[in-house]
Amino acid sequence: MIRSALFFTFFIFGFYSCSQPAGTGNSKSTAAAGTSSLKNGDLIFQTSQSSQCKAVQLATHSIYSHCGIIYVKNNVTFVYEAVQPVKLTPLDEFAERGKDGKYVVKRLKNAEAILTPAVLAKMQSEGEKYEGKNYDLFFEWSDDRIYCSELLWKIYKQGAGIEIGKLEKLKDFDLGSEPVKVKLKERYGDHILFDETVISPASIFESEKLYTVYEN
Repeated sequence: MIRSALFFTFFIFGFYSCSQPAGTGNSKSTAAAGTSSLKNGDLIFQTSQSSQCKAVQLATHSIYSHCGIIYVKNNVTFVYEAVQPVKLTPLDEFAERGKDGKYVVKRLKNAEAILTPAVLAKMQSEGEKYEGKNYDLFFEWSDDRIYCSELLWKIYKQGAGIEIGKLEKLKDFDLGSEPVKVKLKERYGDHILFDETVISPASIFESEKLYTVYEN
């Protein structure tokens, strides 16, 4: 498990740090990290190249199919994300997995006033609960397994009391295209959880509570 002290450092002391990671990897993402002044609590979005990417895009009418939350440590930027398993990923590594290395970073409006040290400490504590959990292929709302946008929503809701994005039901999405039907059949068989509560990367991305601080 990620130690509490590490999370505390990322959320509290790192929140006001600019992100200037050194090292190798995608040159565009490294340059972006050095100029965009990313802070803890920022949310990052990309077009994933995973097998389910196309289905997510079609179902949500958005190009963004994966997201994470920014952590900064000694001017090195990481993404806390729900992959397999939930873990910290260096920003360059995160960027390289996305289409063309591109990503967008958004921030809570008035974050400096809202995300106080006490709030960040609570977010840290809540986020720590999910470290190491398996990725949720079935997009269920329980805490047993976690998917990317669910992780972000729960950290903000449970840690800061803020709901970012609109909770929906699976049946609310556009499920009519063939790639979506194939993916649903693959995951659920004949027992699709149409009434399951879900939060999509698109819903968080489009939230009026956020504003864009960087995109490449």
